[in-house]
Amino acid sequence: MSTYSIGRLDGSTIALSEEDVSNFSKSLHGELLTPNSTQYDEVRAVWNGMIDRRPGLIVRCNGAADVIRAVNFARNHELHVSVRGCGHNIAGSAVCDGGLMIDLKPMHAVRINAVKCTARVEPGCTLADFDHEAQAFGLATPTGINSTTGIAGLTLGGGFGWLSRKYGLTIDNLLSADVVTADGQLMQASQDVNPNLFWAIRGGGGNFGIVTSFEFQLYPVGPEILSGLIIHPFEDAKQVLQFYREFTSGLPNETAVWVILRLAPPLPFIPAEWHGKAVVVLAAFHGGDLDEGERILEPLRSFGNPIADVIGPHPYAGWQQAFDPLLTAGARNYWKSHNLDALSDGLFDVIINYINEIPSPHTEIFLGLMGGQMNRVGEEETAYPHRSSDFLMNVHGRWETPAEDEAGISWARNLFRDTANFATGGVYVNFLTEEETDRVRAAYGPNYERLVEVKTKYDPANLFRTNQNIVPSTLTSS
Repeated sequence: MSTYSIGRLDGSTIALSEEDVSNFSKSLHGELLTPNSTQYDEVRAVWNGMIDRRPGLIVRCNGAADVIRAVNFARNHELHVSVRGCGHNIAGSAVCDGGLMIDLKPMHAVRINAVKCTARVEPGCTLADFDHEAQAFGLATPTGINSTTGIAGLTLGGGFGWLSRKYGLTIDNLLSADVVTADGQLMQASQDVNPNLFWAIRGGGGNFGIVTSFEFQLYPVGPEILSGLIIHPFEDAKQVLQFYREFTSGLPNETAVWVILRLAPPLPFIPAEWHGKAVVVLAAFHGGDLDEGERILEPLRSFGNPIADVIGPHPYAGWQQAFDPLLTAGARNYWKSHNLDALSDGLFDVIINYINEIPSPHTEIFLGLMGGQMNRVGEEETAYPHRSSDFLMNVHGRWETPAEDEAGISWARNLFRDTANFATGGVYVNFLTEEETDRVRAAYGPNYERLVEVKTKYDPANLFRTNQNIVPSTLTSS
């Protein structure tokens, strides 16, 4: 009888019999894939092309019962486990080498309650899936800026985007969740039921279990909002950044403006002579009254000598997908990130110097405006603690071939190093690469020890460790 060699938690392997694997497969409503399955390579692939791992088995879950069976199977055999939502995470933690990959992608239902303004969302949903259903009722909740992102990973790390200044982080709008914990129990988590678990999953990542359903608060948004891009020549970068700093200091919470510095992509509204040249892009959003938004953004649109200005009314769901063409799956991605309390001229000078040496036409630096409602939540109210930071900088290294890795990674690391003096020391956990395990404490700051306590209660053997891991005290005290 043939066997399957599967990786275990301790780094060894176990030979599972064909009968064991067959019985497990028969217990599922979904599908169990082996390395010989037709879909294996397609399913194990994740968004970041730098990640190339080969699980021993992949279980494609069709519901919470499949997740429970997968967790029990993994625990009983002490298997190395990874959990995939949509596989968009930069660190590639959705897929493990040799172990059991629990794939939630087939679970992609969204149910909207338009009367209560709530949504029940399964973990295999992308932001586009969520927006499609919610916008049918003119509703939305704060999520991210790339519609192919998965709702599960985004939410568990915190989640922020265009609506966050008005309505807070994604986790601030999470009402409840159904969670399969390491002992195979399906638990509800909310403010009233298992509140410690609910606190931990709001920013603590996938450390505490597998969420099979999220319940979100929704708000009236759109269907049309005011949004678009203003693109300036790079020679004006310092002046544009200084004006941006001044302009954003007085914005209402309905309005958000981010800055992207990169080489101009070949988009139709950018004159051809600018394609491939360094530019400064202002991405603007106003989620309130359109006429009021026009008034608020007028000084931004009047400043300087922009190459292009394409701000206007857009469908909210369309704006959520505006950056998708620049963030397609399969490219090689390496990120570095800082939280910032303020934007200084010194920071601008460093960024400008690095853009002059940018290693790839797909690489960019963005400055995201935070603040507003995000900052009105106490740093210990959710696992995500960085409530006082008004800006976030992401060094988004991105290129096409392995031959570019050395130059691209070196550029990103050096930029990260040279901007550290301007940063708070905190970081958004969803932007950490797989190598940055030393920054997990920085991601959680004053909440780290409480997270260890919750982890120890719900996952004392650290079954859910293929993530930005919070190690239980049961494994650190000996």
